Amino acid sequence: MMIVTVGESRRVDFLPISGKLIVWIIKITTVDMSRLDFNLATVFLALWEERSVSKAARRLSLSQSAVSAALARLREAAGDPLFVRTREGMQPTQRALAMAEPMQSGAMLIHSAFSARTAFDPATSRQHFSLGMSDDFQIAAGPLIARRLAQEAPGITVTFRQANRHRVEALFEAGEIDFAVIAQPAQPSALQQQEIGQSAYACLLDQRACHVPIPLTLEDYLALPHILVSFSGRDGIVDHVLKKLRRTRRVQSALTHFSSLPPFLTGTRAVSTLPVHAARSLAAISGLTVCAAPIPLPSYTVSLLWQRTADTLWMRQLIRDAFQQVLPEPETLSLL
Repeated sequence: MMIVTVGESRRVDFLPISGKLIVWIIKITTVDMSRLDFNLATVFLALWEERSVSKAARRLSLSQSAVSAALARLREAAGDPLFVRTREGMQPTQRALAMAEPMQSGAMLIHSAFSARTAFDPATSRQHFSLGMSDDFQIAAGPLIARRLAQEAPGITVTFRQANRHRVEALFEAGEIDFAVIAQPAQPSALQQQEIGQSAYACLLDQRACHVPIPLTLEDYLALPHILVSFSGRDGIVDHVLKKLRRTRRVQSALTHFSSLPPFLTGTRAVSTLPVHAARSLAAISGLTVCAAPIPLPSYTVSLLWQRTADTLWMRQLIRDAFQQVLPEPETLSLL
């Protein structure tokens, strides 16, 4: 804020909310403008239009004493009575007449600043988004998201962060992700959630190197060495199901990322069991074979998570569209 003294008057330039708002206040000598209550402008305008303390009070849903107190503060700030009681009501002084137009303009600017929303335009946006998801989702849907952004929103950048149902809330709380796609998210959650599909499990192998017929039988499946992908590196859903069947498998190698699988399987007599969306994506770039697992592995829900305060509907829809392309159709889940 800048104050310039000219004789007995001071000109006060307020930094604009939109455009430049200039208000002239006469004979301000002791008022600290940084502590001036700008709600007084609302009282001034109500008095200006109603010309009555009681009517202004009803309009503002305030008591008459509150409006009278506000008028006293206005008079002190302006160094002028502003409104004088007459038979015709509260008539404005010359000072109030001079103040009315800039006060109305300022109120309109403030109203516009709070009520107007800037529309999100993906074609011109330079926003950055951080998406949390496990690497099987990154493998399957990440390229689709990136390609569509390049085509429709070239100024938008995106970071893919490793996330799972156990870490996702902490990542949101730390402000490290804007959206997340999670398998079977924890319930209940303070985050906004939308189920966007379901997925299941399938096998990935080099059929020529394994010398087994497709579909796999349980005996062929258990006879092959297994490549495990697990965050813990110790066991996974397959081991839990086999335990119920009183069977076991031999895990030859354990990995922590699905993206590492193709070199471990190509030309090798081994099999891996993984989410079907990742299996299909890896098979498409490696020439490996996808087939159903010969054990009853469960399907699971896939959900999109976000915070209400940081929602961007266009981006949320883009993520959902990408996943609906790569997640299996509901009617095929029972065949996997």
